[in-house]
Amino acid sequence: MKRSFVIVSLAAGLAALIQSFSTQPQSAPNDPFNYRKLNNQAFKVGEKLKFRVHYGLINAANITMSVDQATTINGRDALAVRCEGETLKSFDWAYKVRDKFQSWIDAEALAPIRYAKTVRENKYYDEDLAIYMHDKKKLRNTDGEIAMPMYTQDIASALYYARNLNFESAKTNQVFPLDVYLDNKIYNLNFTYLGKETLSTDIGKVKCIKLRPKLVVDRVFKSSNDMTVWVSDDANHIPVRVQTAIQVGSLKVDITSYEGLRNGFTSLIKK
Repeated sequence: MKRSFVIVSLAAGLAALIQSFSTQPQSAPNDPFNYRKLNNQAFKVGEKLKFRVHYGLINAANITMSVDQATTINGRDALAVRCEGETLKSFDWAYKVRDKFQSWIDAEALAPIRYAKTVRENKYYDEDLAIYMHDKKKLRNTDGEIAMPMYTQDIASALYYARNLNFESAKTNQVFPLDVYLDNKIYNLNFTYLGKETLSTDIGKVKCIKLRPKLVVDRVFKSSNDMTVWVSDDANHIPVRVQTAIQVGSLKVDITSYEGLRNGFTSLIKK
């Protein structure tokens, strides 16, 4: 199961680091850098999405995506988002996952200001904390500083940034570029618009936009083109289904519940 299953609790040391950054003075920086201004019309504080993960025919795990709170970081308004995933107790014997990804997203630029992750997958454990300096095209993590393209996203913030893209005039096979920070590296990724499709789900039939993200080939994914994502064809653009091949088998992620949407769920065809 993948790092995109999102973690359960930060280790004490990491939590302490986050707290120390949170208590720094919140005055506006002296640098006159002007952040880009994007209009977030897709999500708001209080949104919570829940998903069920199938490994083959087995109901294996649950994922929750939530927009937890509005806050202020170094004089910038920010939204705290969280993606968590864990295998069911009945599946832990096969492969135990407890993952969490958190991002503090600049409310105006829709770019991450801070990022924290903890990944626990069987005997594999990893954690990270990053501070983004978009004006300097750098980020600082626990290993030092890394050069990055301005407005680089992370695995959590990218999900929310992409939901604000306008697909109304997109053409089939049109590519949308996306720079993503993951595991001490910057990846120049993208996703491709594949058209529209209506899916039958636990919450009813949903009119969807179909996308194919480019993946990082690693210990989980075999190919960069092994994932397909469907998001609702309305102003929310919430994830509805994800299908992907992995090194051993395949995964299917389906939405099971939603609350606190910013806009009407107009793509949902009631059961």
